[in-house]
Amino acid sequence: MFNVLVSDPISDFGLQQLTSAVDVEVTKKTGLSEEELISIIGSYDALLVRSQTKVTRRIMEAGVQLKVIGRAGVGVDNIDLDAATSLGIVVVNAPDGNTVTTCEHTFAMMMA
Repeated sequence: MFNVLVSDPISDFGLQQLTSAVDVEVTKKTGLSEEELISIIGSYDALLVRSQTKVTRRIMEAGVQLKVIGRAGVGVDNIDLDAATSLGIVVVNAPDGNTVTTCEHTFAMMMA
C-alpha cells in the first residue's frame, strides 16, 4: 500500500486518479501547522501540496518513508529543494497544468 497525504485543498475531482488507483491510500488533512505535519508525516510515502503548506527540512526529516513530494501547480518555492535532494526525496510539479485555461481566459478577455 502506497500512502499519500494531501495537506492543501485540492478538489476531489483533481484527486480522482489517485483515489481510484489500486494499492494507493489517500488521506486529506488540510490546514496543518508544521508541528502537526511533522507528527503525522512519518507513515506516508508521498506528500501532495499546493502553495499553503511550506515543506521544510524538518518535515522531510520526519517523513522517514517519504519518497516523493508533489506540487499541484507551477512553482516549488514552498518546498526546500536542497533538503529534498540531500534526503533523496523526489519533487515534482505540474508546470503546464493551467496553460490551456490561461490562454482561453486571455482570449476571452481580448474578445470582451
